[in-house]
Amino acid sequence: MHMNAEDGGNRKFIMVQLPEETDEKSEAYKAGYKTICEIGKERIRRAGAKIKEENPLGTMDLDVGFRVLKCDTTNMKNVYYHPDEYNANLFDMLEDNIKEDRTPEDLLFQVMLDLGVLLSSKIEQTEIAGKKVFNVADNFLIACFDANVTEETITAIAKQKPYYFVMRDSSLANDSVAANFDQIFATYSPDTVRKVL
Repeated sequence: MHMNAEDGGNRKFIMVQLPEETDEKSEAYKAGYKTICEIGKERIRRAGAKIKEENPLGTMDLDVGFRVLKCDTTNMKNVYYHPDEYNANLFDMLEDNIKEDRTPEDLLFQVMLDLGVLLSSKIEQTEIAGKKVFNVADNFLIACFDANVTEETITAIAKQKPYYFVMRDSSLANDSVAANFDQIFATYSPDTVRKVL
């Protein structure tokens, strides 16, 4: 960040840290930092603030933001990867193939990894017809994981002509929207690659 501030560069970096716990007797622990990761995040915040403070005019556009990601298991239930191993009678119980405790952001980052989209890409969150929509890398990827998605939302997304569009299998509001989904994209953005989780 300091070098970017000095020469106007756009360097990016990745820091990796195991979630090692701090010693209960340490000053860091007493200050509220329970893991080494928490210390690292605070150091990055402070370094960014100090760099901007030292040169407010020269660092107005300096990006000192960061994302914190952690390794975890997949967001998908096993039926997503191996549907042939499940008895058809069980499919009603397995209506949603996504684990219950996963957030839309969890799904977005998995999709980004699956599609090879840089995790440092710009992500904008907007609302279309009352649904949360993620726009990644200026329309390269648009994703919506909300329930009851209507034709209004699908049409507005198709008109943006994303390279990829991703949504949950269970997202569509009703059978009519499902039936018109492909036609909407064929009309407004036939080249969009559509993926359903």
